[in-house]
Parts: sequence; structure tokens; C-alpha cells
Amino acid sequence: MRDRTAHLLGTSANGEEGEVPMAERRARHTAHVLARLGIEEVFRAGHRRPQVDGEPQTSGEQYRARAIRQALEQLGPLYVKIGQILSTRPDFVPDHIREELALLTDQATVRPFATFVPTLEAELGAGWRESFSSFDAGRPLGAASLAQVYNATLRDGTPCAVKIQRPGSHGSVLGDMAVLRRVTRVIQRLAPRFSEAIDTRAMLDVVFRAMGDELDFTREAVNMKAGRKAAKEFKTIKVPKVLVATPRVLIQTLADGQAAHRLKDNELSRKQRKKIAHEFVAFMLKGFFVDRTFHADPHSGNVLISPDGKAHVIDWGMVGRIDRSMSAGMLGTMIGMAYNDGPALAQAWIQMGSTTPWSDVGGFTADIARFVPHVTNASLAELNFGVALTAVLAFSTKRGIQTTPNVSILGKAVANMEGTVRHIHADLKLSDSIRDVLQDILLDLARDLGSPEQLAQYGLHTLRTLTQGPGQGIRVLNDVADRQLTVHNHTRFHDTRYSKAAAALALVALGRRRRQR
Repeated sequence: MRDRTAHLLGTSANGEEGEVPMAERRARHTAHVLARLGIEEVFRAGHRRPQVDGEPQTSGEQYRARAIRQALEQLGPLYVKIGQILSTRPDFVPDHIREELALLTDQATVRPFATFVPTLEAELGAGWRESFSSFDAGRPLGAASLAQVYNATLRDGTPCAVKIQRPGSHGSVLGDMAVLRRVTRVIQRLAPRFSEAIDTRAMLDVVFRAMGDELDFTREAVNMKAGRKAAKEFKTIKVPKVLVATPRVLIQTLADGQAAHRLKDNELSRKQRKKIAHEFVAFMLKGFFVDRTFHADPHSGNVLISPDGKAHVIDWGMVGRIDRSMSAGMLGTMIGMAYNDGPALAQAWIQMGSTTPWSDVGGFTADIARFVPHVTNASLAELNFGVALTAVLAFSTKRGIQTTPNVSILGKAVANMEGTVRHIHADLKLSDSIRDVLQDILLDLARDLGSPEQLAQYGLHTLRTLTQGPGQGIRVLNDVADRQLTVHNHTRFHDTRYSKAAAALALVALGRRRRQR
């Protein structure tokens, strides 16, 4: 198995790259699509037809952006996901292209059901039909480039959805990954300064890891079970139950409802819509800041709204995972935006990334201080909060601050979440939602800080500091004696405030644990 995967990735079994058929086929396919895109651009430039009276004017930029989107859709699911992420990167993607990339959808031509029968037989056995009392093979519920989904009923009467991987899609995605890794190496060689602020290779690795679960349905099933557990504390958020999972077939309970963007104005009351929107935001924020595992593709097509006022979150193949430091940095960023605190936002953002030799921290902080007041109290109907977050990204890149690659997947998830909520209840203010759930998030974090594992980490850190302290003290004294000691006085008020808050929360948690004992 390892040899086969390495073969498809363009690597040998020991991880070294080599020339392999799948990677080369995907490279040729990519080159063919891009060459056709270039030829069409040249042809269009030389044959611009006159505008007809009354016809809406379409600029060359709009034609070009649309052609890029269509090319990415032709190239397949990996390029679609990357295009969706690029739509949240105003720091190096022009606005007219970002707007078009935001329309990217992973739709594919429906394949005949007979194409999928060999997969069902290989994964479930030759008698797979005996497991179902009915199976609607005539029309799939959905068709994407990685899989098709069918409506069925189990023998015990349970309605279910059967997701079947498209033949050949696994190898195609792995081949595309190999091609894109080569491209990033070229970018790093040709544009070293650009790569200092934007690590394209690391950014792609984050996407590859997030998409990895889409290639193995048993891993997607694990994600669904975790999501289902996280959703239990919310009355309106539901996640389908996994019934059967193999690497290429996933059977789950049928999610009732329609995609959020198809919800009509006269469906559900305002109170129901507000409740769903609020709980969906809280569910996602808990994933970002408490569980640090979250649905990375929560667009409106993956959130089905049922007539009884429930939101069913489906398609758990793309999941983001971040560490404690990244989660804390993003929490500080969103708190700064919600509470109109530009300097705090700037400091939290910088801590998520790193500075470069040409960073302008003061300029970045000033940019954010001017920007934040315009977004704090806007509703989703008035402002795209996700785009506001990516504007911070543009400021940081402009000022030479390298952003952690995880921001790309987080930014996509936030933008998708916001877009979905806009279809459900556009009057919701995301900043209000953040403030509403902040107390619960901080209490969860306090309990986490007081856990035995965290206390052990604090103890080890203290011990390390004590053992290294004398040597560090001697070095400081030597620097003073040699007049080489430099004191940097940056504005650290917000760090101190948040550190004290975190310390207070930790003490509260410890006090509670002692009382419980």
C-alpha cells in the first residue's frame, strides 16, 4: 500500500521524488488546460467584438477571471479547493479574480451508476444489494468530482445516503498534489522575497492535510463522529450518523432538508432563523477555539436546513486542525475585531506568524487601528466579515509580516461560515455572536488550563526556566558590562492584559478543581 501511494504521489517508497505515470499524466492535463486558457486569452485579445446596444458591458478582466474559474473547475477538486482559498487572499490575488473564485463549485457531470458498481462490490461484497430494501440508482442526490451520493433505505427501514468514491479520483488528487509541490519549489526559487511573507509550500501542505480525509471515507467517518459529539450541546445543529464506512464507500443517516442557499423567505420564522444562525456560529467558534478541530468547508451546500428548524452539517471530508497557539492567536484576532480594539488585534495576528527583516510592525498596527472601527458593528447584510478578516491578511503581507499557513484554511472556514449564515439570517452581527459565546469559550479554556496535562506542562516549563535562569542571568550581566544590552520597548499592554486574564482563568479553574476534590 505504501509503495502504491508513493507511486501515485511521485515519490519512491522512502519518500524521494521520481518520475511516475500518474503525476506526469496530471502534469500534462494541467498543462493542456492552462495552455488552452492562454490561447483563448490571446484569441480574445485579438478578436474583441463590438458591444451590442443594451448588452451589459463585460470587461476583459471579467472574461479573464471567469476563464480562470472555469479552468480550475476542469482541473478537479484539489484545484477547486485551492481556488476557494485564493478567493480569501487579497494580499496577492486581484479583487476581480477573487470575486469570481468565490463562485467556484465542485460540481461534476453525473456518471452512470454502473460505473460505481465495481466499487460497491469491492468494498461491501458481491451481495451488497441485500443490505438495502431500496436503492435509487437512477438519480444521485449529488455529484462531485470525488464522489456521487445516492438515496437508499436499509433493510431495517432506516433512510440513508450512500456516498461512493469516483473511480480514479484518489490517484488524480495525489498526482495533482505532486504537480503543485513542484510548482511551489519554482515559486520559492524565482520569488524569494514573496516567499518570505507567503510560504506557498507550507500553505499547500495545510490544504493537502485538510483534504486528505476526503480520499479515505473511514477518516471522514471519524470526523463525522467527532462533529456529531460536538453538536450535542446545540439544539438546532445536527450531524448525520455513520452507519458503514470503508475507504471508498460511506453510508450515513439521511440528512433531511435543503441547502441553506435554497431557503426561501417564507420558510421558517425569524426566531427560528436567528436561533439556527446563532448556534451554527457558536458551533463553528467552539471548533476553532476549544476543540481546535473544525469543519473546513461549511459552505451553504453543506448545511441542510430542515422544515423543523434544524441545520444538518454534512460532508466532513475537509477538516481543519490547529494547535493551541494558533487557536489563541485567532481568538485574540476575533476579540479585537468584535471589541473594536485594533492594537490588540494586530498583536494577536503577529503572534500567529512571524516578522521578516523588512517588517513594519508599527505601520501594520496603525493600519489595523484605522480599519477595525469600520467592521465592529456591521451586520452580515452590511459587510462581509470573512473578507474583513482577509483584509487584515492583506495589511500584514503589505507590511512584511509572514502569516502562518493555517490562516488560509481558517480564513476559508470563516468566509464559508459567514456566507452560510447570510442565507439563514442576514441581520446577524458576527461580532455580537462572538461576544455572546465568548464567556462559554473562556470557561472551556479555563477548564482546559486546569487539566492535569496542562499543569504538567506548566511544571515542566517552570522547571526549565529555573534550570536555565542562572546561565541567562550571567549572560545579561555580561551584556551590561560590555554595553551590549538593548532594551526593546514595544507596546505590550494588550499582551499583559490577556496574559493576566489567562492567568486569572487558570486560577479559577484550579480553585474549582480543588473544591471538587
